[in-house]
Amino acid sequence: MNFKKSKWIIVILFFSISIVDGNAQDSTYLKVHFLYGSKPKFKYRKTESRWFGGKLGGHVGLECDSGELLNFLPDGGVHIFSKEQDRNSIFVTHSEQRFYQILGGNGKSVKKTIFYIPISLNQKHLFDSIKNAYLSESPYDYAFFGMRCGSSTYEILAQIGLLEQYGLKKTRRRIFYPRRLRKRLFQKAKMNHWTIVKTEGSYKRRWEKD
Repeated sequence: MNFKKSKWIIVILFFSISIVDGNAQDSTYLKVHFLYGSKPKFKYRKTESRWFGGKLGGHVGLECDSGELLNFLPDGGVHIFSKEQDRNSIFVTHSEQRFYQILGGNGKSVKKTIFYIPISLNQKHLFDSIKNAYLSESPYDYAFFGMRCGSSTYEILAQIGLLEQYGLKKTRRRIFYPRRLRKRLFQKAKMNHWTIVKTEGSYKRRWEKD
């Protein structure tokens, strides 16, 4: 092989590698973590704790590339109906281990599902902006008949273009608890071939089903 020909092969390979690497940097994953609701089996009722919400409870959080899960919680007593002038709510971040321990017990023995959703860098930047703003000041109250973890997570996913966007009233009505959001994500995952990782929980508890 002469020098000129080999030189052009090297140049082509260099640009090919650059293009592949550039494409690899154009997207990342947003992970949606679901902790399932549960209650102790009768046999273990004295050793297993009761969780807020029971089998219709659970929790949900969002993680991008920081190792921290953004999630929405009450900050003080839970209002029955929203009180926008007296918000008892806060967005916080937890490590994955702390997130799955939030309702009690060992985070390694809980039932969970994680959706890996590909997002563009623009969507990532938008998520980071929303995250920083919401950590600084909660945009709405936490209430039983209002915004909670499931509806707040839906609202963020809709803002970055992953779900249909509703007003807050419609969002909190349609996503009353995490299972309703999870059902929608299972449907989207099937259509878009998203990766889903599921972990079964402890045999000592009755876990909610999908």
